Formats: sequence, C-alpha cells, structure tokens
Amino acid sequence: MMHGADFRPVRIEETAPAKINLALHVTGQRNDGYHLIDSLVTFCQHGDRLTFTLSDQDEFQITGRFGAMLSADADGRDGNLVVRARDLLRKALAAENSAAPPVSIVLEKELPIASGIGGGSADAAGTLRGLLRLWRADISDETLQRLALALGADVPMCLQSRPLRASGIGEILTPLPQMPALALVLGNPLKGVSTPTIFRLLANKANPVMPDLPTDAALSDWIERLGTLRNDLEPPARALLAEIGMLSDMFAAEGALFTRMSGSGATCFGIFADQHHAEQAAATLRQKRPDWYFQASQTYPGDMA
Repeated sequence: MMHGADFRPVRIEETAPAKINLALHVTGQRNDGYHLIDSLVTFCQHGDRLTFTLSDQDEFQITGRFGAMLSADADGRDGNLVVRARDLLRKALAAENSAAPPVSIVLEKELPIASGIGGGSADAAGTLRGLLRLWRADISDETLQRLALALGADVPMCLQSRPLRASGIGEILTPLPQMPALALVLGNPLKGVSTPTIFRLLANKANPVMPDLPTDAALSDWIERLGTLRNDLEPPARALLAEIGMLSDMFAAEGALFTRMSGSGATCFGIFADQHHAEQAAATLRQKRPDWYFQASQTYPGDMA
C-alpha cells in the first residue's frame, strides 16, 4: 500500500525504450477485429524519456525532437496515452484506497510518431512504471497487466521492455533469456503509413507461427533464424511506401547483417556486427539523408545472454 508522503520521492525519471519487432507473424483474426500475432520482440536502449514530479495540480508537457507533433490535451478518450495511463492507474489505486496525488509529467519525445516501434505504447508503460515508483504504490501484477492491456495491445510487452515472444493479440508474453544484445540502426523516412490500411491489404491473415527459436546467445544463430522468419506486414507496407524498400537497401549497402521493417512501419532496422559499425553506418546515412531519422542503438539482452 501507499507509504506516507514524507517518504515519497519528489522526482522520478523513466526511459520508454523503442520496441523492435524482429519478426511479426499474423496468425489469425478474432471476431472483435483484433489480429492474432506471433512476434519476436526486443527493446532498444534508445527511446523517449519521462520525468515525474509531485505537484500542486496535474500537469503534462511534451518536449523533444518530435514533441511538436503531439498534443498534450488530456481531454477525451483519444487523449495522449501518458494521460490515459495516469488516469487509469489513479482510478485503480483509488479503488484500493491508495493515494495518488497530483503530478507534473514531462514527456521528451525522441522517437518518430506512429512509426512501428511502440512509441506511444512505450510511453504509456513508462508512465505506469514511473508513477508506481513516484507514488510508492503497491498493485497486483494482475491489475497492472489489466491496465496495460486496456491502454493497448502493445503496452503489456512494453511494460516488460525485455526480449520476449508475444502471442495472442500481444498479451501472452514469454521471456527470451537467451537473446543477445544486438547492435542496430533504426531508420524512418518520416512519412506515415496507415496501420488499418496495411492490415486490409494483408493477403493472408492466417499465417504459420514462428518455429522454435535459438537456445543460445550466439549472434550468428539468431541472424540465421531471423532469415527464416517474417514480418507479414512488410509487403503491404512496401506497396504503400517505397521508402521502406529504400531503407532496407541503404542498410545493406552499409554492411548490415540483416534488415527488416518493425511492426507496421515505417521504421526499419539494420543489425550490424558491433556497435562501432552501427554508429558508423548511422553517421553515413544521416549525411546521405539528413531529412530522415537514423539512430544507432543497442538492444537489451536477455537475462542469460
């Protein structure tokens, strides 16, 4: 339960790591319209940043490279996911007679908007984590997972922010302790693609699930296995936006061991042999296309990797 206000921290910071779908198999569709997936997911050390400070009244501010593209308006169902996460968590704590005092939240938006790397979902998950720390609140894992899923199908996996296999609509999570850290470059042409349109263009919505994944942390084994997997959303996304194919070719030209689109796009990634090569590739690509987004990063390894 809630500790006394005298012991409450006055400022908390949280990173909202970018989510990378190394593979995404669409395996079916439920009667309610939600698509069933089998996805290999990992998270980057680069992402958005959130700061939480106790305040006299609730405040929300968005800054950062892509901050101007988002609205901090807290009104309505379609308000920012950070605000929705705050309000849902506060309501859940109130039901348990736990205090959740006013808070000032600053979201530093460094990830492109609607780009297939879970930016909004990662922000919502980071808000849940950060406010639980700020408010020194205890909440059951079951309740926390219910809140996360209510905010979006990707939020439960972003709440974990660790290598995992996601199935169902994204809520059935299996940790992958053997996955290695990956040196990669993220690229986005800063053009949007419509996720609903991509799903409508998907020719087959009942594709095979992924085969068994490697049981060790050898990079070569994972690169080889990735070549046998798919992102079923990439072909229709490429048909909508030619720049997705261009990004893949640009990564390959810089020596990437593997390239693919993440999620519903338009962000693509290239995996490189090490962080030095990833940094070099990102610098070169920024020179070639300064109007696009390129970011070298490294993924978090599994617990045993």
